[in-house]
Amino acid sequence: MLRSEEPMKGTWHPIMGHMHEGEDAVTTALRELKEETGLGSRVGVNADGVSACGMSLGMWALEQVHPFFIARLNCIVFSPRFVVEVGPGWEPVLNEEHEAARWVLVDGVSGAGSEAFVWPGQRASVREVMEHIVRGGSQMEGLVRV
Repeated sequence: MLRSEEPMKGTWHPIMGHMHEGEDAVTTALRELKEETGLGSRVGVNADGVSACGMSLGMWALEQVHPFFIARLNCIVFSPRFVVEVGPGWEPVLNEEHEAARWVLVDGVSGAGSEAFVWPGQRASVREVMEHIVRGGSQMEGLVRV
């Protein structure tokens, strides 16, 4: 998502947000998905295999929590990461926080196109998704499904 507001205006980043008082990490992730992309939390697929009504097909918690510093806010953020699967053809509906959205190819993680990921923690998260969730066969996949 291309951020349209400070403190990270003009930078590409995954969906992210802050916890509200009383929220847990999963509730925050689901709320931010809905607010920033229109994606709902219930699982559903239409006859063509497309995520129906903007619903996710699955959600997984990633093992790593990546701390990072935002200089403009003078704060350290500890960021749990989640990955969500959507059906083919699904596109986000942007809110005012973003100017654009784009899909990033897996080979953009470390090779040409790696500029899609600003922070090393983002690249590490994508590698974790590919190794333990997308490629399958990992015992971790079933343990981290939300």
